[in-house]
Amino acid sequence: MSSPEVPTRGPARPLPYVISGILLVIAIVLPLMVPIYARSEPALGGIPFFYWYQMLWVLIDSALLWICYALIVREDRRRRAAVRRPEVDE
Repeated sequence: MSSPEVPTRGPARPLPYVISGILLVIAIVLPLMVPIYARSEPALGGIPFFYWYQMLWVLIDSALLWICYALIVREDRRRRAAVRRPEVDE
C-alpha cells in the first residue's frame, strides 16, 4: 500500500527527458517546413519528391518516437528501482 508520504519513484534525471523533447521537436517541426521539400525533383520510382519525402518522415518519426519511448521507460524503471532498493546506512 502506498501513502502520500511514501514516494513511488526516485529523483528524475533530466537528460532522458531533454533528449526525448528534442527528438519530438525534430519529428514535429521538420515535416512542417514545407518550403524545404515543396518540389517534384528528384523523383523516386516515379513518385515526386514532395510525396516520398513525407512518407519517409512517417518512418523516421516512428523510429524517433520509439527511441523517446525507450528512453522514458528506462528512466521510469530506474526511478522505481531507486525507491525499492533498501537503503544501507550502516
